[in-house]
Amino acid sequence: MENVLIREIRKEDNPQVASVIRKVLVDLGVPKVGTAYADTALDHMFEHYDKPKATYFVVEENGVILGCAGVAQLDNYEGNICELQKMYFLEAARGKGIGNKMINTCLERAKEYGFEGCYLETMPYMEAAQKLYKRMGFDYIDAPMGDTGHYSCPVWMLKTL
Repeated sequence: MENVLIREIRKEDNPQVASVIRKVLVDLGVPKVGTAYADTALDHMFEHYDKPKATYFVVEENGVILGCAGVAQLDNYEGNICELQKMYFLEAARGKGIGNKMINTCLERAKEYGFEGCYLETMPYMEAAQKLYKRMGFDYIDAPMGDTGHYSCPVWMLKTL
């Protein structure tokens, strides 16, 4: 994976990013309602993150996007907390340490933005992802924070920055 690059999303990445996210969600059997699959932002990720204190990153190898993730203010939450959002990797990118690098990239940006904590939501059966989040310093919490609209994601985690 020596030709792997993590960079900020560009407008022309939108179709490839939407395709990666939907493929991963379908492969994992995620419900299409109440999860990221239904988010209108999926087809316009560049525009969705084109706002203050928000950045979306892609992982690219030889011009092909293999994964993505971003950080932004947690929706409908009063407080200085961001959310690790829409982190998905195609099978070809899994198990190679890319997720680790991507989370570090997102958390560094969150710290630059001055956030005090980082929240995420996931699915119970996404065990590999949860192991990665735990290794990266996220802890389970008992209730959701803010209101992301992802009512089908019952696992919540938080990391102090």
